[in-house]
Amino acid sequence: MYAEVVVDILNSEVDKIFDYKISTPCKIGTRVLVPFGNRKLEGYVLNIKDTTAMNEDKVKEVISIDDEPIILPEMLKLIDFMTENYNLRKMDAIRLFVPSGLRQNKVKTKLTRYALIKDKNFDINSFKSTAKNQKELYLYLLEHSREKISELNKKFTSSAVSKLEKLNLIKLEVEKEKTHIKDYGVINKNVVLTQTQQRIVNTITQKPDNYLLFGVTGSGKTEVYMNIIKNMLSINKTSIMLVPEISLTPQVLKNFKAKFGNDIALLHSGLSVRERFDEWFRIYNGEAKVVVGARSAIFAPIKNLGVIVIDEEHDGSYYSESNPRYSTIEVAQFRAKYNKCALVLGSATPDVESFYKAQNGEYKLLEMPERVNKAPMPKFDIVDMLGELKEGNNSIFSRKLVAELCDCIKNDKQAMIYINRRGYQSNVMCRSCGYSVKCEHCDVPLVYHKEDNMLKCHYCDSRYHILSNCPNCGSTDLRYGAIGTQKVVEELNRLFPRTKVFRMDNDNTRTKDAHNSILSQFASTPGSILVGTQMIAKGHDFPLVTLVGIIDADMAIHRADFRATERAFQLITQVSGRAGRGEFEGKVVLQTYMPKNYTYRCAVNYDYQNFFKHELNIRKVTKFPPFVKILRVLISGDTEEEVIKSTKTYFEKIKQIQNNNSSSFVYLNAMKCPVKRIQNKFRYEILMRIVQKDYTKVRNLIYNIVKQTKTKNCLVFVEVNPQNLS
Repeated sequence: MYAEVVVDILNSEVDKIFDYKISTPCKIGTRVLVPFGNRKLEGYVLNIKDTTAMNEDKVKEVISIDDEPIILPEMLKLIDFMTENYNLRKMDAIRLFVPSGLRQNKVKTKLTRYALIKDKNFDINSFKSTAKNQKELYLYLLEHSREKISELNKKFTSSAVSKLEKLNLIKLEVEKEKTHIKDYGVINKNVVLTQTQQRIVNTITQKPDNYLLFGVTGSGKTEVYMNIIKNMLSINKTSIMLVPEISLTPQVLKNFKAKFGNDIALLHSGLSVRERFDEWFRIYNGEAKVVVGARSAIFAPIKNLGVIVIDEEHDGSYYSESNPRYSTIEVAQFRAKYNKCALVLGSATPDVESFYKAQNGEYKLLEMPERVNKAPMPKFDIVDMLGELKEGNNSIFSRKLVAELCDCIKNDKQAMIYINRRGYQSNVMCRSCGYSVKCEHCDVPLVYHKEDNMLKCHYCDSRYHILSNCPNCGSTDLRYGAIGTQKVVEELNRLFPRTKVFRMDNDNTRTKDAHNSILSQFASTPGSILVGTQMIAKGHDFPLVTLVGIIDADMAIHRADFRATERAFQLITQVSGRAGRGEFEGKVVLQTYMPKNYTYRCAVNYDYQNFFKHELNIRKVTKFPPFVKILRVLISGDTEEEVIKSTKTYFEKIKQIQNNNSSSFVYLNAMKCPVKRIQNKFRYEILMRIVQKDYTKVRNLIYNIVKQTKTKNCLVFVEVNPQNLS
């Protein structure tokens, strides 16, 4: 017999199927060790066959075979789907399904030895008077039944343990040690579903389909998810629950632990290699029946799926923007179809393309238009910051926001301040010559971080000393630009010196469990303020939060992206929804220099329907998704000359495709990326918009060009509907 094996090397030249002889039975998806050149490498069996087209004398034999397949049949089908649709190498896709700790056996099995009482009827008076430790050890195990030997050695000495074993009073056992994910506690609450919630739970449970659950913030979507999963467990079905941010995981985990106990497994990038390894095996072995996690949890080796839930489905984090590139929602759709199970996409601000699909019947639309406790949505105050400037207020806070903060703190309530920029201040510029201080490795301005007294690059994390004068002209007249979270915290501490102010952004949440620590402290501190970036905007539920302040709301709208207004609307609605979730009324103060912008008019009235109609009309006229598909060929390399040369080569070939399929192309152009250089790599792009009906044909032609065209010293990727065009 012969096995078709793909070898674990990320190299396009060897990302192909190799034939190997096998002398023992082997299942598809099994990991093997094979000779490859003068090395021994891991590989994965993708097929078994009786014959080979190779010269049999040249076919090498597999060295060793695992007992059970690592990659399930469903996953093998999914790997084929991903390689075809996202132009991935086989091994890029396979590694998504295999925890890094399992590859090359990086995680060694830890064995723990235990001692158990064997003879419970031994006469303790038989111990010699000098055998005090032995006697105490025996009495301890009579009471505790079982204990780690390492603990017994500390308490009673190793010689006492050895003596009791020789006397046949105790026996020793060895057990594989498992890691335990931090227990964030449980939320004990008995929730009675509303009629709307129960109707939706029944609909999804009884009729598997693709659903878009459109529910306002605070409408109880999480309870709907949990009850659907509970129903699935009652019929021996498993579930996957995805959230967009790791910061949301502790709160989701509390809710799910209370409901499902040890049936829960957790998967996200914040776990250690060993933790992820052990959670993966719990899922693989069927010990865990509900998987909770961020994007990567969609690849969990769970069997017999009953439902996949993707909360905050509009969030851009569900798209992988680095290799391997993929859409989590499309992967979920594949798994749902394969398992004939329900897919639930939930959001208070659905992605425009998702809502369009619901309008056209591709998704079944389910709506939850009211908050669970019938509480009103938070009331908006839009503050015109130009007016504030004219009246002499140069502060980053409007007078309205300061007044509301005073009232909130005085009443021992809590406030959240949202600004989607970390650091202290950005864009250091010389007033004399106009020189803007940029990263040496990336074509982006540096950001001042006051805590570290450094300038930092938010793309490559390079750090620079503070400048005292301009490197270009020597002037000391330097101006710092837009403010960030650190500056906001400093100003709040100045205005409210007795108030506890917490901060949450990428700078102070890099350590393990930092998200939960900050959120737990905030939750337990009445009269406090939480300042943060978009990681505070979604999912969090703090009953004492009655005020949300949005600083510099215009920042999101000014991005050079056709989705800019949609993202602004989503963030404003989501962060506003953090207020008034308990029994107290919520308020939102939105600061802007464009108070009449239609995005804000729709947001303050929670009018998604009108926003959707307006946005859809613009995209129809300008020919953007969902009416077309965007393809982006991204070329990067060490020298700009090589990148430009490669870009021209690809553009000429794609131009030929356009000439042969002119009606398929709405737009085609080649250009520098908006951020021309990242981590010393120059970046150029070829952008095209393709009509929907011809998309698959044109996409495959583009993929073929990328596969067949060899470029010197350049990396080339194709992105489908990229979420970030910078």
